[in-house]
Formats: sequence, structure tokens, C-alpha cells
Amino acid sequence: MKVRDLGEFGLIELLTQIANEEGVGYLSRPELLIGIGDDTAAWENKSLIQLGTTDILIQGIHFRPDLISWRELGWKSLAVNISDIAAMGGMPTYALISLGLPSDTEVEQVAELYKGMAEIARRFKIAIVGGDISEAPLLIISPSVIGNAEKDKMLLRSGANPGDRIAVTGYLGLSAAGLKMLKEGLKFDSEVASLLGNAHLRPMPRVVEAQILVQQGIKTAIDISDGLVSDLTHICKLSNVGAKVWLKEIPLHPLTKAVFKEEALNLALSGGEDYELLFTGREESIKKAKESISLPVTIIGEITQDKPGKVILLDEHGKEVKWEEGGWEHFKAH
Repeated sequence: MKVRDLGEFGLIELLTQIANEEGVGYLSRPELLIGIGDDTAAWENKSLIQLGTTDILIQGIHFRPDLISWRELGWKSLAVNISDIAAMGGMPTYALISLGLPSDTEVEQVAELYKGMAEIARRFKIAIVGGDISEAPLLIISPSVIGNAEKDKMLLRSGANPGDRIAVTGYLGLSAAGLKMLKEGLKFDSEVASLLGNAHLRPMPRVVEAQILVQQGIKTAIDISDGLVSDLTHICKLSNVGAKVWLKEIPLHPLTKAVFKEEALNLALSGGEDYELLFTGREESIKKAKESISLPVTIIGEITQDKPGKVILLDEHGKEVKWEEGGWEHFKAH
């Protein structure tokens, strides 16, 4: 059945049913008063700071339908928004999903998309409480995620200080390597293909890890969406500081290094969409956080008093490496 046959309201009823059956609907959070079906959702506000984010995904710009399944697309479209809440030190609570759909889209495809969203929403105890649906010439997915954070415990881009160490969670460049594998049709053994494919198609927001950083007094963080150098530059500009990065310390997965050789470092520096946490703080605080985080946590550099926004890359001999490739930026030639 096509969505034009089911109609807008029939599709809304179907998606509401999926949300309820998947345990992320009206009854999934006790403070929720009104879910899908009214003019707006409504919930009781606690004495916490409210966070809100939206990150749109457009066919042909952010994804190619031939490279990702509908369920994976549902997971990823919500994951990238959850990651923004995590990067602020917040806990995600609600999601609103707006969709632009060609009229010949199969209803089952939309159902699979929603089931992918429900899968990750259930993992992080998020209720899907509304959204919008419109006919469109191509597929557009625009989730919004609401979360909350405790006062004075948010992670900001503007709190880095000279002398702070720079650290990251996990391994960098895996998502970019996964995209390269998919776009170029590269063939690897099942272990490598699964690692790279999941990194790109099913990223895992670092919600729990961010909470540990907050507990250890970390004040500054960002999620790596545009690339390590680009996102570190964001921190440096807003914090009015510079940074030095030690290239030999950047965490590259052994399988990525084995497959992509020297290119693995470039993928880590500018590939983007890793959705790992890039953060700064005192070395002792980072070491304490590392003890409680199950992922690798790696110190890769230090904050300096250099020109605000200037990121310097240093090789193993301490010599500056010139770097011209940037991260992703819309409206620029790529």
C-alpha cells in the first residue's frame, strides 16, 4: 500500500499504534500528560533546565536510500538528535517526528522507519509524542528531541581553558570508513564490514558517558558530527582559546588502520558522523571519568592560549603538520 492510499490521518494512526506497541508512546513516561493526537504534546515540567534540538535529514544530502535500510534510517535520524542532547550533558526525554514523504512511498517502508526510531527511543527511555507529516518530492526526516539537564551541570562549547587536556571517547573515523565502504562497494570480511557498517548506519549516542563526565566536573564538550578538527575548532572559537592535537594519540581502531592504512588518520580528522564525545578538562578529572566509562577514553591534546579557534596538529616529533581538509559544512563545495 502507498501512503497516498492510506492518507495522512491513516498514517498517523498507524505510527501512533507502532509507538504504543513499541513502548515509546503515550504511557511510556509518567510525566507525559498528552501524547500524539492533540494539537501539541504536554508534560509536567520539573525544576530542571530544558534542552531542545532538531537535526534534519534530507534524501540526497544526508543519505542515499540505496545505502541504508528504512529501519537503519529511523535509528540514525533519531540517534543524531539524541547525541546533541548527550553532548550538552542532558538526558533525552521526548521526540517529535516530522516527515516529508513522496506520495508513492510504501506504507511498510514508513512503518520500518518508525520501528527503527522506536528501537533507539526505547533504549534511552524516550517517548515519541508527536510531529507532522507532509507530502514532499523526496524523503525528508526532521526529528526534534527534548531533554533536560541539572542547573550548572550542562556541558558547553564555551568552557575550555588553557592547560585543559583534550580527550575523546571511542575510536574516530569508523563512520567515515563505513560510508566509504558503502559508497565504493568495498568488500571486507564480515567482522570489518559489520564494524564499519554499524558505525555509520547505527551510531550510538554517548548519553551515559556524558553523564559520567558531568559527575566528574567536566564542563566542555561537543559530539563529533562534522569531524574532529572542525568540531574542536568550534570549541576553541567559543572558548576564546587555541588547541594542540597530538596526531599519534588519536584513537584509530586496529581494523580501520589495517584496511585503510594511512588514510585512516584522515578519516578520523575530518570524516565526521562518529558521534563520539570530544571534551576538555583537567587531566585528573578525565582520568577519573575514564575509570567509569566502558569505552576507550583517550587524551589527544591540550588547550592553549593561541589565536582563538586555531587548532595545530603535531606529529610524533612535535612538528606542526599542515592541514587543509576541513570537516563537513553545508553550502560549501565538497
